[in-house]
Amino acid sequence: MMTHAAVKTDRAPQAIGPYSQARVVEIGHGQRMIFTAGQLGLVPATGQLAEGGVEAQTRQALDNLTAVLEAAGAGWEQVVKTVIFLADMSDFGQVNPVYGEYVSDPPPARSTVAVKDLPLGGRVEIEVVAVV
Repeated sequence: MMTHAAVKTDRAPQAIGPYSQARVVEIGHGQRMIFTAGQLGLVPATGQLAEGGVEAQTRQALDNLTAVLEAAGAGWEQVVKTVIFLADMSDFGQVNPVYGEYVSDPPPARSTVAVKDLPLGGRVEIEVVAVV
């Protein structure tokens, strides 16, 4: 029987709806998969978007994901897939280098998509899947 548990940490923004920051699923043989919710560039202490444009929001979103991964017992070296949602695809050139500072080598598989809007007026949202 597959078991799963919710992850919650105060080092990342609290959910702004009925969802978990992440879910950990036992997949057998001592391995677990971690599925995170998308993280905006919200500062956990204030609940506001990081100031300084899309680069600052990207860095904050990645810091939030780092906190969620750590709470689940993982790090960026275990991330196998990421999805980046951008409110404007022209921000890709600013997001990509910041993202590159966080991921391990070889980098995870990734999709980047432009969306019409993001919650709270965010410019970037990122989610990850990790295997531990």
